[in-house]
Amino acid sequence: MRMGNVIAAGSVAALLLAGHAFALKSDKDQRSTVEADYSKFVQSKTGAVGDPDVYDLDGNVVITRGSIKMTSAHATLYKIPSAANSPNAGETSRVVLTGKQAHMQQVHDGDCALMTANADKIDYNPLTSLADLTGSVVVIQQGRGEFRGEHMIYNTDTGDMESGNKAEPSGRVHLVMEAKAQAPAQSPNNCGFPGGAGKPAAAKPLDKPAEAKPQPKQAKPAVKPAADKSDGGAH
Repeated sequence: MRMGNVIAAGSVAALLLAGHAFALKSDKDQRSTVEADYSKFVQSKTGAVGDPDVYDLDGNVVITRGSIKMTSAHATLYKIPSAANSPNAGETSRVVLTGKQAHMQQVHDGDCALMTANADKIDYNPLTSLADLTGSVVVIQQGRGEFRGEHMIYNTDTGDMESGNKAEPSGRVHLVMEAKAQAPAQSPNNCGFPGGAGKPAAAKPLDKPAEAKPQPKQAKPAVKPAADKSDGGAH
C-alpha cells in the first residue's frame, strides 16, 4: 500500500478520504437479506412509529443490501410497523451490530473500489444512510487511504466520513492517505451488482376486438307457384 501524507490530528472533525468516492447508488434500491443462527421477533405493541418491530439475531449474522455487507456476532434490527402513520412504514430504521469485531463493507460507484470498516459497534440507519462506528475503528477505502480511531460516522450514500471530537482534546484521529494515482477505469456493469429498481413498463391497453360488421341480408329465393295439375283443360 503506497502511502503519501500521514496525519495524526487531535480534537478535529474530519470529512476526509471520501473525495469522489460515492457509494454504489443502486444499494438503497435493493432489498435486505438477513442470515443468523438464531432469531427472535418482538412485534410492536402499538403499531406506532416510535414502537418498532424488533428482531434479535445471534450467531454468524450476515446482512446484505446490494453491495453493502454487514457481519457480526450479534445484531438488533428495528423496523417501522407496516401500519404506522409514516411514509417509511415497513422499512428498517436501525441496525445495531456488536461483537469483536463487527464488520461492514460497500463498493464505491464507478471505480468499484471496496470500503471496509471494522468496529466494536456499528449503529446503522438505512433511512439516513449514516453508520455510527465506535470502538477500535479501522476503515479502509481501497486506493484512497486508511483511518484508525475510536469513533467515526460513515455515510453509505455519499461515502463521506466524519471523526474526532472538538470538545475532547484527548481524542486522536490517524489517517493514511494514498499518493495520487491514475484514475481507475469506470465499471460498465454497476460493479457486478443489480442495478436500481426500474419502473415497470406501462401496461398497454388491450386491443378491442374487431366489431363484427352486419352481414347483408340475403334475398330469399322466389317461390315458383306449383303447376296446376287439376283437369281443367279441354276434353
